[in-house]
Amino acid sequence: MLLLLPSYTPTSLRHNKSVLIALHAVGGRAKPEEEEEEAEEEEDASGSQDQDALRVWHGSGACKWFNVRMGFGFLSMTTRDGTPLDEPVDVFVHQSKLHMEGFRSLKEGEAVEFTFQKSSKGLESLRVSGPSGAPCAGSDRRPKGAQKRRSRGDRCYNCGEPDHHAKECQLPPQPKKCHFCQSFAHMVASCPLKAQQARAGPQGAGGPQSGALDQEEPLGQEPDTQDYD
Repeated sequence: MLLLLPSYTPTSLRHNKSVLIALHAVGGRAKPEEEEEEAEEEEDASGSQDQDALRVWHGSGACKWFNVRMGFGFLSMTTRDGTPLDEPVDVFVHQSKLHMEGFRSLKEGEAVEFTFQKSSKGLESLRVSGPSGAPCAGSDRRPKGAQKRRSRGDRCYNCGEPDHHAKECQLPPQPKKCHFCQSFAHMVASCPLKAQQARAGPQGAGGPQSGALDQEEPLGQEPDTQDYD
């Protein structure tokens, strides 16, 4: 926009720098130099954010809380890269990041050391261990569902041993076998021992030795030949 002042002509305006600056201000447009400076500041800010997202920090503190059923919680960080913090900072933790064997969890107040990064959601841990890199102690609590599964005596479908599942098995994949009698000659669906015990009824659940008891029938009664398939 060209603004003509009473004391100036269009020719003289081209030679008066101060008036041109005033006209830029009236038109609301920033000078090219100012636009370049703003662009450089934005690039520096975005570059700093990218570096923060890639940087890995070391922290220490304690478990603030951990949900053993959902498998996540928060750490209360008190030092970062060896420098004490004025106030504790929350850091997200997932059970997959815990350095420990078996069921992974944390106990409230448990001392921990960890590495973490910044993300769009906040601070997230990358690896969590006990003091000096030791395995985490973990919580004594277990999800109710896990307690019920253990009480039923489930076995590993890979090795056939109790007290763990196939995904937790330490052995490599084993040959397929019957999980009832552990025979490699057939699968559980065609297991003769299982079928025999099923025909014997509840008294046969104790094993093959119960067959001797099945032969004894009360006097005056017909043997029960009903199948319990």
